Amino acid sequence: MNLTKPVAALLLAAAATTAAAQDEASFGDAAARMRQKLESSTKALTDFRAMVADKKVPLLRELRTRDDKLLELRGELQKASRRVDSRVLGLQGVQRDIKFLKDQSAHLSNLLGEYVRNFESRLHIAELQRHAKVIEAAKLAPENDNFGAGDVFAAQLGLVGASFERIEDALGGTRFKGTATDANGIVREGTFLLVGPAALFASSDGEAIGTAEQRLGSLEPTAIPFTTPEDGAAAKALVASGAGAFPFDASLGDAQKIAATEETLIEHVKKGGAVMVPIFVMAGLALLVALIKWIQFTFVRRPSRKQVAELLEAVGADDHERARGAARGLKGPVGDMLRTGVSNLGEPRELIEESMYEKVLTTRLRLQKMLPFIAICAASAPLLGLLGTVTGIINTFKMITVFGSGDVKSLSGGISEALITTKFGLIVAIPSLLLHAFLSRKAKGVIGTMETSAVAFMNKVARTSLRRPSRPVEVPAHVPAGVASNGAPDPRLVREQVNEILGDLLGPLVGDNFDDGKSSKAATRSA
Repeated sequence: MNLTKPVAALLLAAAATTAAAQDEASFGDAAARMRQKLESSTKALTDFRAMVADKKVPLLRELRTRDDKLLELRGELQKASRRVDSRVLGLQGVQRDIKFLKDQSAHLSNLLGEYVRNFESRLHIAELQRHAKVIEAAKLAPENDNFGAGDVFAAQLGLVGASFERIEDALGGTRFKGTATDANGIVREGTFLLVGPAALFASSDGEAIGTAEQRLGSLEPTAIPFTTPEDGAAAKALVASGAGAFPFDASLGDAQKIAATEETLIEHVKKGGAVMVPIFVMAGLALLVALIKWIQFTFVRRPSRKQVAELLEAVGADDHERARGAARGLKGPVGDMLRTGVSNLGEPRELIEESMYEKVLTTRLRLQKMLPFIAICAASAPLLGLLGTVTGIINTFKMITVFGSGDVKSLSGGISEALITTKFGLIVAIPSLLLHAFLSRKAKGVIGTMETSAVAFMNKVARTSLRRPSRPVEVPAHVPAGVASNGAPDPRLVREQVNEILGDLLGPLVGDNFDDGKSSKAATRSA
């Protein structure tokens, strides 16, 4: 393996030497060929340079000519560019002006359209016939596809011109032909006379003469006749000749409309429906009861203070005969109560109080009899009015279901029923409440007088019994101690027994002081 590598190296060196010898021979031939080509190329270059030198001057001249032409064209291009820019700016300005004019035109068209609508709504009902064609043309012009903007403006401006003519005519008054319905609904031809907001109408046959007004639900003017023949004759002469006295209504027909809505009380009540019957029945009964009670209270007699003072003075003096005589002169419930008290003088105080209180209760029941009925009427009348309100609203919704909500006149019946029943319910309730308060106050006044007299009487009786000396009471043998002859415990004896019991219980605790107090109390009782 070690001998093989040197041998291979020698063989490669020999091959390289042979190849180098062959390359030297070929390089010589190539160099000769290259020199020949170089010489021919140098000659061609010299010839080309000579040709270029010959053609360079004309080309430079032509180049200068072309540069001059280019400069000239560039100048023209700049001028054209400036012209284009100025035209673009002018075109943009024109477009802005066109847009502005279009906006102005649209705004003016809207104003004219609104003016057309307002003009029609502000016309008197009699003028609609006079300006109907101009109004119709102005309203339909924007919807006509065959019309341009100029035609639309012309139709709308025609309405503006008619409005100016109307103003001039309205200042001095104007007359024109037309049709109107009379009070019976018959359409008649005649002449209108318009002065400001007021209009008169006189038919050609002279049957219908009056102020031209619009009725609800009618598109035709209606001739409202005058209330007096003098006004009718003056209006007829004025319409015929154009001169004379004008029967002017300052309310512009509103007074006649209000007068047409006036109704009698019976008609007004009938609109309230069936609920009005119990309301009026309750009102009549409450008024009748109040009248009866007022008459009753009017005839209730009250004793004077002098008479009561004489009676109390006799009771305070313990003069029973004089007290009975003074009591017989007293009238009314107070006198009856005091006579009862006088008749029981000498009896226990509790018996006198109970007998007098019995008279007070009897009188109270008699005076307050039927007064709660008035209070019931005062409380029930608004409820009946509310019932009528509910039924009226129900009827209103029924009408809405049948006719819809567009016709207000069909709904007025149910609304009237609702409001009228509420109104009369309050009309009955408020006076009933006031009458009940007034009559109750009078009844309480009589009862208060009786109670005051009874208290004063019992105070006199109490003072008299305290001043009266104690008298021995004979007690039957079968009656136990401490019991009065009538079977009731004697309060004096009971009190003495209680004192003795307390003395026995508390004596050891309080000592001499209790004995002294007991002896002093005993001395006081004996005195």
